[in-house]
Amino acid sequence: MSEAGRDVDCDVLVVGGGINGAGIARDAAGRGLCVALVEKDDLASHTSSASTKLIHGGLRYLEYYEFNLVRKALAEREVLLRSAPHIMWPLRFVMPHAPGQRPALLIRAGLFLYDLLAKRELLPASSAVRLSCHPAGRPLKPEFKRGFVYSDGWVDDARLVVLNAMDAKAKGACILPRTRCVSVRREADRWLATLRKADGSEKTISVRYIVNAAGPWTASFLGAATQKPHASQLRLIKGSHIVVKRIFEHDHAYIFQNRDGRIVFAIPYERDFTLIGTTDLDFQGDADKVAIGEGEIRYLCELASGYFREPVKPADVVWTYSGVRPLLEDEAADAKAVTRDYRLEVDNAGAPMMSVFGGKITTFRKLAEEAVDQICRSLGKSAPGWTERACLPGGDLFGDVPQNRSVQEFGAWTAALQVQYAWLPPQLVTRYARAYGTRIHTLLRGRNALADMGEEILPGLYEAEADYLRKHEWAMSAADILWRRSKLGLHLPPGAEARLDAWLAARAA
Repeated sequence: MSEAGRDVDCDVLVVGGGINGAGIARDAAGRGLCVALVEKDDLASHTSSASTKLIHGGLRYLEYYEFNLVRKALAEREVLLRSAPHIMWPLRFVMPHAPGQRPALLIRAGLFLYDLLAKRELLPASSAVRLSCHPAGRPLKPEFKRGFVYSDGWVDDARLVVLNAMDAKAKGACILPRTRCVSVRREADRWLATLRKADGSEKTISVRYIVNAAGPWTASFLGAATQKPHASQLRLIKGSHIVVKRIFEHDHAYIFQNRDGRIVFAIPYERDFTLIGTTDLDFQGDADKVAIGEGEIRYLCELASGYFREPVKPADVVWTYSGVRPLLEDEAADAKAVTRDYRLEVDNAGAPMMSVFGGKITTFRKLAEEAVDQICRSLGKSAPGWTERACLPGGDLFGDVPQNRSVQEFGAWTAALQVQYAWLPPQLVTRYARAYGTRIHTLLRGRNALADMGEEILPGLYEAEADYLRKHEWAMSAADILWRRSKLGLHLPPGAEARLDAWLAARAA
């Protein structure tokens, strides 16, 4: 702690355990600041686990002339892919084309610009494709004879949040999920923040700088803290997704155009499923209780059925999820046109508070870097940004510095793990490799036989993994483990979540 801050508990308090909050906490801790992060629920409980799970520039944002946002996001794609190749990887997208849609020449020009806006070392360029000669054409209706293929990336969004929090903790940050910041009081050079844990106990801490990264609750937290109106407003947009049994066998994703101007993705998901989404609806309800509506399910099914030979019916849906995206209000009439860019707004009337408005998962690292640059200047800390050349936990396959080969050779690295841990089922080693990267060695340390993994609590979930998640990743409930730290819930029979909660309760007793 600096001399100026010797009588405060920490330099920076981050309120919000989504991707922006976790990214800021990680960056700030890595620059030597004393950091605490509080999240009222589990990490990534809300918006940051309810995305379409893409690392992408946002091809459709070109239509709205958001070239700076697209360029910034495109530049980040490969930075992120190299930093955590276990939870992110390149993905090719097929855009079928038919008469009446955006003109083919316009699409080709947009894709050409998309390819040019950022340097690419890992992702191939876009191209036109005859669907009759491509595996991606087979599941589609015969009228779709031509299309386009381009590259972006896929990410396990909830794990991305947890990895940032883990790295923040490794660099000295205090991570406090299930802890609510119930009040803040500003003094001349500090904030007094009262934190309440899930058991009801409270503690008041003194901090020099507050970062308000509360997602859908950012505006309300800021208003309560400062007791005055503020310049930036949030527009809450609900996005919902459906999951159905796997529709196609190839490894490409689809991007579908709809008559209303929206686009929807159909993405290979969790080996046995297809993820379809998203919707864009203005939302004015309780962000803690967001859920898909029947009309959204019908919309996604009908849109997908307009492209696939086999119709997608509401009865086919095996799981849904919804999230509220806190986007910058830009007076756009249509929810799909609202900007995905971000703004960092600082209130300096006394001890500073920075509020994070907007953003998208692809630009979280850049947002965090810009935020911590400002925080360091405000606190008189001289420390450069560092995250662009750093791996996230588990991403250091071939050393501490992110490398292209970590992305390109991930399959070979996994195959070597299957030899090293031949006593485990190969499919389980593959899942561990994808979830934990090099942290698999921490999970399996001291274990040399399947019997060493402990009880098989649920099919494919052993005591060793559950204990690892409790110890290292703040998992406390079955939902944390089955739906955020993993998506095992999709593969398990009814009642599995209750069984795991009972097991966890017995361990906590």
